[in-house]
Amino acid sequence: MQRRPGPLAVPEREITAPVSLTLPDGRLNPDAVGWTRTPLVTTDGIGRGLRGFGRNKRWEYWAVTTPTHVVALVTSAIDYAAVHGIWVLDRRTGTAVSHDAIGALTGSVRLPGTLGGGTVRTSTRQVRIAIDEVVGGTRLRAVGPRVRVDVVAHRPAGHESLGVVVPWSDTLFQYTVKDVARPATGTVRVDGVVSDVPAGESWATLDHGRGRWPYDVRWNWGAGSGVTDGRVVGVQVGGRWTDGTGSVENAFLVDGRLTKISEELVWDYDPEDWLAPWRVTGTDVELTLTPFHLKESVTDLAVFASRTHQCFGHWSGRVRDGTGAWVPVRDVVGWAEDVHNRW
Repeated sequence: MQRRPGPLAVPEREITAPVSLTLPDGRLNPDAVGWTRTPLVTTDGIGRGLRGFGRNKRWEYWAVTTPTHVVALVTSAIDYAAVHGIWVLDRRTGTAVSHDAIGALTGSVRLPGTLGGGTVRTSTRQVRIAIDEVVGGTRLRAVGPRVRVDVVAHRPAGHESLGVVVPWSDTLFQYTVKDVARPATGTVRVDGVVSDVPAGESWATLDHGRGRWPYDVRWNWGAGSGVTDGRVVGVQVGGRWTDGTGSVENAFLVDGRLTKISEELVWDYDPEDWLAPWRVTGTDVELTLTPFHLKESVTDLAVFASRTHQCFGHWSGRVRDGTGAWVPVRDVVGWAEDVHNRW
């Protein structure tokens, strides 16, 4: 049984004005360390020139959950390679279609320096992804040999998202944006069969990353989006990779309003039985994920290796919001994962 110690309170600073992630010399800007409700951190210094070559990591990961499907799109540049993927799970049958591509260096991908600063394009034989900001949201398109995705992740007025800068040192650091509970509409086509992404029942989540990472890292991440008692709720929890840095990536969203959870949470799950319930708890968090599908992936290319166990399921429990009131969470679709990367 995997059980992390805690909970542990972490004093954090909210950033309310635009700031650059890096100083002119490429090192971490200490003024950027903290968390945000809206994307305020400029990250154009990551991935340019030779500063930190091999440690720079840039990616966009989008997941879309619908009553019938789960879709995951990833496009990334990790200096010496580009890793991309399209994955679609049919929740009715439990079958999944996966298209993956790994390219040398980063010629197969175009990523903006800062979130929202331009288009995202991935072009390989197996995977083509296009991500564009449009009026009122973000359009996600992907094409693979068996799959076509065209979804808009809407951004309601006043919708907030969690941004966090995690400092390991002044040369190794990460800026992440976790944007949960984005209403989604569109279509997903698998083997020529088109399925709707119905409004009010479908949700998109973004994991945006820009930073310079240690070579060997482990992390937990969990997210979920849905409706409980007529309120839109979004779950965002993480751990291990942030331990001891003074930053955590935990938050809760209710009807677009974000509550920051400044605490290292306790993760309790069984690596011998990934489909057993996962519990994530803290002073203000009592959540359980009951999985319905395990996605396992292993990559070993010598210098780059990754092992991921990602369980999709339903979150239930309760979380305390910014007013101090407990908010119920029932049957909210999402995931929890255990990842070990050497990259």
